[in-house]
Amino acid sequence: MTAVTTRNARMTIKAAGENEGGLVEGQILAYASVFGNVDSYGDIVQAGAFDATLKAWSESGRVIPLLYGHNMSDPNYNIGAIEEASEDENGLLVKATFDLDNPTAAQVYKLVKGRRLSELSFAFDVVSSTDEGQTRLLTELNLYEVSIVVVGANPATEIVAVKSAVKGLKAGRAISAKNEAGLREAQAAMKSAIDTIDAVLDTEAQRSSSDKDAKSDAKPVPLAAEYATYFC
Repeated sequence: MTAVTTRNARMTIKAAGENEGGLVEGQILAYASVFGNVDSYGDIVQAGAFDATLKAWSESGRVIPLLYGHNMSDPNYNIGAIEEASEDENGLLVKATFDLDNPTAAQVYKLVKGRRLSELSFAFDVVSSTDEGQTRLLTELNLYEVSIVVVGANPATEIVAVKSAVKGLKAGRAISAKNEAGLREAQAAMKSAIDTIDAVLDTEAQRSSSDKDAKSDAKPVPLAAEYATYFC
């Protein structure tokens, strides 16, 4: 058996209706893993990767723990239980219940509701995998726990429902003003670089236009035009 590994995933918190997902106070519904996309570690989880481990958990009669920060040594950080876990077309969907009589669990739940914690993670080891170029396809995993964490890696995983009194939250992710400014600066730098490259290519094209042995008079499409097609 390989060493236990963790994978983090960004959660998009959405406000839930009073009865959405059949949740009660202290429960969340979330994807702990999403199939088919490459995470920041270069791994892709394949559909069916959790089938065997979920069956083993069910047959054992034990409960998959919900931890905070993968802290397995402190019982106060065992903040709840995964009540339900199953695969659907998107990924591993879990329904978790926080132990609200545990002050740590109650605080973590409060932070999740307030969107001050928005990351989900799970601990596992790899039973089988295949290499797909520069990525690794994870075909079977052993699942040990699911955690709420501070920093995540997989942008596709999301909390799909939270039972809370929070009203008016927008569904889906929003780009912060700080991130938007950074993206616009990067966009401007890309445009400047592409304009410079186009100028060089145009000069080279003019030089070669007089070459009678040239096989084609076609000029390359300016990079700026391609940039505009895909990014503007």
